[in-house]
Amino acid sequence: MNAQDIIESEDFKRCAAFHGHVCGGLAIGYVAATAGLNWLEEQRALDEELVAIVETDACCVDAIQVLTGCTFGKGNLIYKDYGKMGFTFFNRRTGKGVRLIMKPDTFRVNERQIELFKKTRDGSITEAEKEELAALGTQRMTEVLNTKAEDLFNITPVTTGMPDKARIDASKPCARCGEPTMASKLETVNGALVCRGCLV
Repeated sequence: MNAQDIIESEDFKRCAAFHGHVCGGLAIGYVAATAGLNWLEEQRALDEELVAIVETDACCVDAIQVLTGCTFGKGNLIYKDYGKMGFTFFNRRTGKGVRLIMKPDTFRVNERQIELFKKTRDGSITEAEKEELAALGTQRMTEVLNTKAEDLFNITPVTTGMPDKARIDASKPCARCGEPTMASKLETVNGALVCRGCLV
C-alpha cells in the first residue's frame, strides 16, 4: 500500500484517534508494528500472547499499542529508556522474536520543524506557523509511510530476552509513606520495605 492508502485505512485511523494527531513519529510506529506482526505472522494480541519492547517513549509507541495490542495494563508492553527508535516483538506461542532499529539518517527532523516545535513549547507560535508545522508533519508522515520497513529499519531475528509474563503480587505498605505497594516492587532499606517513590 502507498501512503495515501495507509492514511485512509481503518488501522491507521485507529492509531491517529488514539494518539490525537498524525505525525512522522506515529507513521514510524505504524511501519514498525506492521513489519513486526508480519514477521511474527501474527495478528493483534488479545491477551499476553505477544510482547513489545520499546526503547523510546515517543509518538511511535502509540501506534505500536494500537496495532499489536501490547499495553502497559496487560504487562506485555515493556519500556526501556534508551532513547532509540528500537522495537522488539516476541510471539510467546512460537518463541519467535524480531528487533527493528531505525537506520542512521533515515528520519531527520528538519531545522524548521525543530524551530517550530520550540515555539510551540514556549507559546510563541503563530497560527500561520502552526499550519506550517502541520504541513511539515504531514509531509514527513507521507515520506515514512512510502518507505519500506527494510529501508527504514535494520531488522534482526531475536531468540533470547523474552520477558516473563506480568506478575500480580499482594500489596504491602511502604515503611515511609504507608501507601500500599506491590510487594515485588518494594526495596529493603535499613531493614525496612520502602517504595521506589520514597527512594527518590
